[in-house]
Amino acid sequence: FTGFDWNEYNRTHYDKDNPPPRLVLGYKFNIHYPDLIDRTQTPTYTLMKIPDEPGFAIIRFHAGPPYEDVAFKIIDEQWNYGRRSGYRCQFTHRNVFELYFRLSRRRYKR
Repeated sequence: FTGFDWNEYNRTHYDKDNPPPRLVLGYKFNIHYPDLIDRTQTPTYTLMKIPDEPGFAIIRFHAGPPYEDVAFKIIDEQWNYGRRSGYRCQFTHRNVFELYFRLSRRRYKR
């Protein structure tokens, strides 16, 4: 999901009628596995950095047969793992693997 970062610079140079550029604030993945053979094995994800493209990573979801792995290209930044920050990684009883996370805010330091 995307949104705006209303930091001090953006507040002085932009307003609601002329907003700053959008930023990626986090990701939400809902992957359905209705025909999973072994329901005791929960799907997993792995995060791999892309050596040719700094700043990006590949997130790969693995569930087992009869499904193949699914991969997405995401921004490689630190995640907020706190439950109150919106982090969720669970396999529901409806055979849906949910992975929600927010990226850490970029703070300007002198």
